[in-house]
Amino acid sequence: MKSKFIILFLLVLISACSQNKVIINKNIIKVEVADTPEERSHGLMFRESLCDNCGMLFVFENEDYHNFWMKNTVIPLDMIFISEDNKIIDIIQAEPCKEDPCQVYKPKEKAKYILEVNKEYSSSNNLRTGDNVKISL
Repeated sequence: MKSKFIILFLLVLISACSQNKVIINKNIIKVEVADTPEERSHGLMFRESLCDNCGMLFVFENEDYHNFWMKNTVIPLDMIFISEDNKIIDIIQAEPCKEDPCQVYKPKEKAKYILEVNKEYSSSNNLRTGDNVKISL
């Protein structure tokens, strides 16, 4: 019985450690990863909600001025643009696009990662440009 408990505990521990997450100023955000063109193109389209400490991390091959829009995205979001050296370089609040043409959101500097979270998450958790970001995938 004791060995079954230990095995179960180890399995839970391993799964918790392998979860994709982003950590900013002690805030742990569970993330879905979009690292293919298809996943990045679909993003959070048609989602009706996002849990409080959840988000989607868009991973690109190179730093660049990656443009985003909110077509078919129902929930308002914060877009947190992150550099290759894991610093927040820009935070943009984005509203759902209700009709074409949709607004295009572009960071002030080149980014390698874009983290989308619920709107106001950044201000509620005191996230600022220049903050360090830890990405665990």
